[in-house]
Amino acid sequence: MSGTVAEPKGATKRTLQGLSGLVYFFFYAPIILLVIFSFSDNRNVGVWGGFTLDWYREFGESSGTQDALWNSVQIGLVSTAVSVVLGTLAALALERFTFRGKQVFDALLYLPIIIPDVTMAVMLLLFFAQIAEWFGITKGFATITLSHIAFSISFVSIVVRARLAGMDDKLEEAAMDLYATRWMAFRHVTLPLIMPGILGGALLAMTLSLDDVVITQFVTGPGWNTLPVFVFGLIRRGVTPLINAVSVVMLVASMGLVALSLITDRARSSDSAT
Repeated sequence: MSGTVAEPKGATKRTLQGLSGLVYFFFYAPIILLVIFSFSDNRNVGVWGGFTLDWYREFGESSGTQDALWNSVQIGLVSTAVSVVLGTLAALALERFTFRGKQVFDALLYLPIIIPDVTMAVMLLLFFAQIAEWFGITKGFATITLSHIAFSISFVSIVVRARLAGMDDKLEEAAMDLYATRWMAFRHVTLPLIMPGILGGALLAMTLSLDDVVITQFVTGPGWNTLPVFVFGLIRRGVTPLINAVSVVMLVASMGLVALSLITDRARSSDSAT
């Protein structure tokens, strides 16, 4: 028997191609419509009224949208930086060391991924309510950033652990056999090899932070709307094509992060191949 899979022929091939086209259309048609109607001159969000850039101009001139965007960027950068450090350390501890309570720690690390966002939001709300009562901390930048760190660490850890799992332990042992200290082996061998996983985890954490609505809305304070929460507020006040323009900006930012991740990973793969 041959180990190769036969290529579909005739009607079967055309059927598979048609089904694939329908799947892609189902996924991307709403995105295309969103982009198109963000340029509509009609205040009705679903009615085309001619081409205009007024909604993007309003987005650029609105102090509310600019403040929300700047808040999202600040929170995303800080939460991503902290999540990458803690998530990478957690991945290294779980993959490289054996310690008491390792299985419990591993299971707890997956909780933010498993539990619903609403449940985690309520838990964080109660936690920060107690913290505010004890220490007088008001909800705002600190509470939102800590909340984003809490759920981003797990995603970073998973991505880095996947990279560590595919890495040969003998490379570190060889470095230490050549009189490298454990820190030198990590810095010159381990870190460059797991860097694509770290960068992938960082971009994932940044994307999650920029897109989060539920948890942020529970732990936010006055004057600290992020861009997704601002968009949710626009829906409640009345939908205009401005929400399309804001959504397109968020979409482009998310796609840019994904593209940056792919380009970085490809560049590092090319460097390692040469």
